[in-house]
Amino acid sequence: MRKVRAAITAINVFLPDYILNNEELEKMVDTSDEWIKTRVGIYERHILKGEGMGTSDMAAPAVKGLLEKRGISPDDVDLLICATVTPDMQFPATANIISDKVGIKNAFSFDINAACSGFIYALVSASKFIESGDYKKVIVVGADKMSSIIDYSNRETCVIFGDAAGAVLLEPTTEDIGITDSILKSDGYGRVHLHQKAGGSCKPASHETVEAKEHYVYQEGPQVFKAAVSNMADVTVELMNKNNLTNDTIDWLIPHQANLRIIEATAKRMGLSKDKVTVNIERYGNTTNATIPICMWEWEKKFKKGDNLILTAFGGGFTWGALFVKWAYNS
Repeated sequence: MRKVRAAITAINVFLPDYILNNEELEKMVDTSDEWIKTRVGIYERHILKGEGMGTSDMAAPAVKGLLEKRGISPDDVDLLICATVTPDMQFPATANIISDKVGIKNAFSFDINAACSGFIYALVSASKFIESGDYKKVIVVGADKMSSIIDYSNRETCVIFGDAAGAVLLEPTTEDIGITDSILKSDGYGRVHLHQKAGGSCKPASHETVEAKEHYVYQEGPQVFKAAVSNMADVTVELMNKNNLTNDTIDWLIPHQANLRIIEATAKRMGLSKDKVTVNIERYGNTTNATIPICMWEWEKKFKKGDNLILTAFGGGFTWGALFVKWAYNS
């Protein structure tokens, strides 16, 4: 009997209407369009506006569109996993809220928090449920409202992040396609370099933490950049060697869109030409868990059934990893 794999059979994205460009940021903080483009390669980013709007308000339409695209009912879904660092609230899980808003009633759901690596962690987790044979339709959502935890007076972080949601559907297959292999890693030493200081159980919210701006992203840029460059490159090459892949047999690299220089360094280490690398950071910024699904959504029509894709990400914690995916369909 042939091995059951989890194949990505549909993908959909939600992007907020409001676009924050570099020119507007110049009016908000001491920065410039040229500085931002040179430092991180970003021209604009989407921002979710509106009172009481949270991550689920982007994720729910992404999932609804996904179901419509695949032509299935919310009742057909067995499991929904949401990868996010900006949940609507501490509990219940944002995955529960998304399911309620979409009308998914016959599934269980939970969140994964692995910072910017969360989407690939969630894909691997979802694939195991499919491979068990007990689950037939699993949705993985990567969604973040990063604007809710960004200090727009800090030019080191406010220029980087945007808001968005992306969702994929996984279904079982016995063909030579789907999620084929993965390597996931983490090292807790990195937590000091990239984190949110307050709001958790060790430092609950208070007037003092709010006044000290400790509920925003704290990032030590040089240390994070150095770790991201080395670890994303190392893990992708490790996965290539493990599966006897070469720069000729890899069709596409789908990297987390954190920084253009990190993406270029990873591709160079893999020996890949630019035409095999998906890059859209200039238009969306770092949407954390949504970057990889946005790339797959934008390049979907270029992917061919059987194409070899490498997905890779690096996030706070530190967390990182890479997936080997054989694309499952022609658009």
